[in-house]
Amino acid sequence: MSQEKPDSRPQAEPRSAYPVFRPITTRWMDNDVYGHVNNVVYYSWFDTAVNAYLIEQGVLDIHAGGVIGLVIETQCNYFAPLAFPQTIHAGIRVAHLGKSSVRYEVGLFAENSDLAAACGHFVHVYVDRETRRPATLPDALKTTLETLR
Repeated sequence: MSQEKPDSRPQAEPRSAYPVFRPITTRWMDNDVYGHVNNVVYYSWFDTAVNAYLIEQGVLDIHAGGVIGLVIETQCNYFAPLAFPQTIHAGIRVAHLGKSSVRYEVGLFAENSDLAAACGHFVHVYVDRETRRPATLPDALKTTLETLR
């Protein structure tokens, strides 16, 4: 008789798993022909949520900062559809903080839902803007990211 393995499929996470949230308003063009937000839009929302938060915290200067983040990995699991018109709440946390890299995890929530409609991650490697070589995370950025762990 074989033993049953616990379900190892990704599961939707609750809002309580994320320390910070950013609102994102869906747009008409986000919907696809199936009547829900197209999967590629979710990746845009990940970028928007994280980078807007960092800009607001004063630790990311996308125009003149010496260090920039380049995405080297991204992934998303989908649990429930989202559609226009809807306000999405993007929960943000940091799962790994390295010398020059950060793994951000993002949960996307419908306005009145406690469980994520999608959960994903992306990894930024921070590099020197000019040389594109890995750079140590600036202290102010590292301090802000620590609050998201």
